[in-house]
Amino acid sequence: MTDRRQFLRGAGVALAAGIAVPRLLHAFDRNAGAPPVDRIKRIGLELYTVRDAMEKNVERTLARVAQIGYKEVEFAGYFERTPAQVRHALKANGLAAPSTHIGLGDIRAPNLQRTLDSAHKIGHQWIIVAWIDDKDRQSQDDYKAIADSMIAASIEGAKAGVSVGYHNHDFEFVTFDGKTGLEVMLDRTAQTAVAIEMDLYWAIMAGQDPLAWFAKYPGRFPLVHVKDSAGAPKHEMRDVGAGSIDWKNIFAHREQAGIKHYFVEHDEPGDAFASAAASYKYLRALTF
Repeated sequence: MTDRRQFLRGAGVALAAGIAVPRLLHAFDRNAGAPPVDRIKRIGLELYTVRDAMEKNVERTLARVAQIGYKEVEFAGYFERTPAQVRHALKANGLAAPSTHIGLGDIRAPNLQRTLDSAHKIGHQWIIVAWIDDKDRQSQDDYKAIADSMIAASIEGAKAGVSVGYHNHDFEFVTFDGKTGLEVMLDRTAQTAVAIEMDLYWAIMAGQDPLAWFAKYPGRFPLVHVKDSAGAPKHEMRDVGAGSIDWKNIFAHREQAGIKHYFVEHDEPGDAFASAAASYKYLRALTF
């Protein structure tokens, strides 16, 4: 099974890393009193989870994902399918694809217009920069340059009805002159439409509390990646609900965060479809 960086390069997009985790405090149980119960209305799957199956047959894979119950998917490569073919496969299976993962080079000249054209034809609302190479993230200035590229792409994207975002791993929480790379990007893009797709697993693995980020940057996280951790010291990835992350508490703050789309992901599942099904079953029953 390919790793994330190899996969993204092979798929024509471009995207994996690690550290130590604070246990999230359990919040007041909203189901214990009068407050209404809420659930995730449309659960999504990041298709990187089932990338091996996608390499073999995109259409059959999307059908299996829909059969599990997923209503949304996030792409990480199109496997030589045209935008029209991708859109047809989604429609045939009752799926929406609000977003896709791309590489940093895909939002820069000369690739940006092609990226936006494809996204518009497929029906994506978001193009998400999924990975930055080590050489491109060595200082605050590097992160400012990345933010500036996203701002410029966002301006062009608005003409096509496509927004721009950034997906974190753990390395964005490394500090440069007292400021993390993620803070640099969020502050630099504060007055723009650029947003962050927070990968909650990687944030927690890096020793971060997502709730603190939601409070500091409210409304900036319209998309999230949902995958679980077995906890310290190895932080082995788990199906959602089979680990230590307090999903009820996190999602109780969805409005503050601005969360609209929830994408299940597992980077290295033993059985990709069984993993996707187990995570879906847990989230479908989760109330907060």
